[in-house]
Amino acid sequence: MKMTVLSLTSAALLLGSGAFAASAQAQQSFGYPEGYIGGDAMFWNLDPDRGSSRDSTGLRLRGGAQFNDYFALEGHLGTGGSDGGAKLDYLAGVYAKGIAPIAPNVRLYGLAGMTEVDFDIDRESGFSYGAGAEVDIAPNVAVGADYMRYLDKSAYDFDAASVGLRYRF
Repeated sequence: MKMTVLSLTSAALLLGSGAFAASAQAQQSFGYPEGYIGGDAMFWNLDPDRGSSRDSTGLRLRGGAQFNDYFALEGHLGTGGSDGGAKLDYLAGVYAKGIAPIAPNVRLYGLAGMTEVDFDIDRESGFSYGAGAEVDIAPNVAVGADYMRYLDKSAYDFDAASVGLRYRF
């Protein structure tokens, strides 16, 4: 019984000190460059010039480095989702991110770069672009949404709308 009480007390102290450290860190202002990582639900659509479009839901990880209030470099890794005739094995891309702060906690942004997409039926790479917005919900956490045109090929287009969280460190 003593061991259980001692373990619970230790765990409570450890959690309390972690919460104190997190709140102290949240009160610090972030300097540049700052790194970030995020996770999103990705609603993708493969629209061939011939035949019916295919859409499904996957997951996307994104991370990057923001160098000032207006510019960042960002990478995307995505996978998942299958619609009968097409399964997204992965997407991987690197983008320049232009940021337009419209309020202290709200930003609009545009992305442009290169992506490689691998479906079970085809693998392609090409120029990609998109736009989105994010809102801070805590000092180091933001919720955001964006729309990307990952591929614009002569035989098909591949787009995705994503919504998720971003953590700054």
